[in-house]
Amino acid sequence: MVPKKSLTSLPALILVLLLMISYGTKAAGSRPLLTNFTYTTTCSNQEVEFIITDDITTIDSVKWYFIDPPAAPADSSDEIEGAAYTYPTAGTYTVTLKVYRGGVEDITITTIEITDPVVFDMGPDLTLCENGTTVLTVPEIPGATYTWYYLEDTVPGTHEFTVTEMATYHVAINGCRINDSVNVFYSPIPDFDLGPDRTMCTGELLTLDATAQNATYLWNTGETTPTIVATDPGGTYSVDATIAGCGVFSDQVTINFAGTPYPFSLGPDTLLCPGETVVLDALRPEGTAYQWTHGPTSPRVTVSRNGDFAVFVTINGTCDVLDTIGVRYSRLRDFSLGNDTTLCYPDFLVLSADHGTGNYLWQDGSDQATYHVDSTGYYSVRVQIGRCVEFDTIRVDFQDTLRVTLGEDSTLCFGETLVLTPRGAGMDFKWQDSTSVPTFTVSQPGIYAIVANNVCGRATDSVNIYYQDCNCSMFFPTAFTPNGDGLNDVFRPRYRCILGQYRLSIYNRWGEFIFFTSDPGVAWNGKHKNIPADIGTYVWIVEYEDALNAKFYKKQGTVTLIR
Repeated sequence: MVPKKSLTSLPALILVLLLMISYGTKAAGSRPLLTNFTYTTTCSNQEVEFIITDDITTIDSVKWYFIDPPAAPADSSDEIEGAAYTYPTAGTYTVTLKVYRGGVEDITITTIEITDPVVFDMGPDLTLCENGTTVLTVPEIPGATYTWYYLEDTVPGTHEFTVTEMATYHVAINGCRINDSVNVFYSPIPDFDLGPDRTMCTGELLTLDATAQNATYLWNTGETTPTIVATDPGGTYSVDATIAGCGVFSDQVTINFAGTPYPFSLGPDTLLCPGETVVLDALRPEGTAYQWTHGPTSPRVTVSRNGDFAVFVTINGTCDVLDTIGVRYSRLRDFSLGNDTTLCYPDFLVLSADHGTGNYLWQDGSDQATYHVDSTGYYSVRVQIGRCVEFDTIRVDFQDTLRVTLGEDSTLCFGETLVLTPRGAGMDFKWQDSTSVPTFTVSQPGIYAIVANNVCGRATDSVNIYYQDCNCSMFFPTAFTPNGDGLNDVFRPRYRCILGQYRLSIYNRWGEFIFFTSDPGVAWNGKHKNIPADIGTYVWIVEYEDALNAKFYKKQGTVTLIR
């Protein structure tokens, strides 16, 4: 076996020379991309990440060269994902990408223009009124290209850009983002309404609400809060609300008080379970008119949503009384343990059914609000908050991080084959030729590799298989017929050398031990424990030593027993 060597053990100078030799001589200029990729920036002294935009699952390996020619190990990378490089100065650089798919090499060569970033202060953040616009301006550089970025959009433009949406705005000059950005906010045009003039019954309290977004307030009473309370004796109330970016908006209302106090209540706030409704009843014998703040004018309304519901009731046609009730749905209305999921060992998952004080019962009888999951299975919980009950179940699967191996490098004799079995590869893998066969039969020298994937990531392994002219070859028949007819009645090796140590083991297809000998002259007669073995295929493993050359060999194969 030829031992594997690591380039990291070579002196730095030799490593650089090897990189240059591997890189090769390339013609000047660019050619069409064979493998598409993008890069995150063109700024000097900033890390440029190179991203392959084609399907990387078909790629076996890559080699990046970020400059031409590479002068140091850091000037190249073999990362399929996460390849990055920092260009110290502005200029034009040649980037080469070598991609290997199924043993075929594709070479992509392109140029990248690296520029020094422009230093500029874009000014303070801005607040505009709804539907308003403004123009952002950065330095005008003759011949420069400008690209503006906001939300998910990328817009080519000039040194000026008209803003129409709330977002964070960036700009790149010649592909390099400047060092600043500006946030643009919008204030909605306020729609507050202090309501119609009213006459309230003596002793009532009426809250006047001028709440608006991005606003400051000044009432004629001198108060600066969004809301104030109108009390007896009442009067005319006015407010100026200054909205950022929109200006001043005003409203006024006259509230008088009359009549005698009239006790009125809709009752306590209520909590509903999912799917339930409640009837709010404001009917009073003295009531002559009803006005709910959400629209209805009937004394009773049915509610099926969260909210605060208020009603004005006119008493004997003289004055109004007011009350508000809160309707809330149990938090169990949106209860869920989440979607089924798959995790990697040794990760774990904490399931939370916590909705406050209540009763919790998990599938194993535990009664905590949370549950620690570290193994595959179904997990369910029953939650009761007050009189509301909910259930949910989740499936959690765990997978191991892949540790694929093809074994050690091997040397075979000309004419022999070797079956590679990918241990620890799981179910999703590809060989170096992009096939996904369960085993791979080697019949010629070379490097054989496998790439395996699961939700926990990717694992690879490779082996070198060498061939040589062996002086001590041993051959076994592929079938024999122990039926006593004198033809092919036994299973034994053929060889043309002097043997030292020798061990032959035979197993059936279930791995059960059938036969062993350390004497090459002793053959298997097709029996197990002196009873004829079943017809079928058996696996043999032989280990032997070439006594003259002191070489040790290990081989395996199959033989079919026929009667």
